[in-house]
Amino acid sequence: MKEHARTERIGTELQRELAQVLRAEVRDPRLKLITLQEVRVSRDLAHAKVYFTCFPSDEEGGEQERLLNGRLAGFLRRALARRARLRTMPQLRFIHDQSIAQGEHLSHLIETAVATEDAESGSSEPGAHY
Repeated sequence: MKEHARTERIGTELQRELAQVLRAEVRDPRLKLITLQEVRVSRDLAHAKVYFTCFPSDEEGGEQERLLNGRLAGFLRRALARRARLRTMPQLRFIHDQSIAQGEHLSHLIETAVATEDAESGSSEPGAHY
């Protein structure tokens, strides 16, 4: 339990520092609209998975994932090493988090199903399913 709390604290700290590095030091306009969702650090602190989303459109996440996992990964790791107080800096792996887009898609499907059901039942009042 104690080890788990430590990796969570480190992940939160890395997320905060990485967000500042992305905002202040990365000049690529394609990466300006990235939001870091979570950083999960392995128990041995050797690896960290960085989950991110892209706003307002999440369609270019694959391209941004390639950019972040390419040459930029080394730059970001070095910038984090200067800021964070860790003996060793984990290898960073960026993963495009599609859970928000999937949630929006499911919400849209539910709204469509409810609207279709209301139209078929002849109810003019939304949400009336009695």
